[in-house]
Amino acid sequence: MNFETIRNLMTSLHRDESGQDLIEYALIAALIALGSVIGMDTVANELNSAFNIISKKISNAIS
Repeated sequence: MNFETIRNLMTSLHRDESGQDLIEYALIAALIALGSVIGMDTVANELNSAFNIISKKISNAIS
């Protein structure tokens, strides 16, 4: 390969933006996944708290 061929190849690779969309979609998916994990953690803590309160009320009602 001569210098001109390598330069043309590098120029065409530099102009090729086909992978850019894939990276953007991957970043959006990662952001959604992170938000979901954080949201699920909050929901899990709230459910755990609610079940503990219900359990204590049932125990007090039985005794």
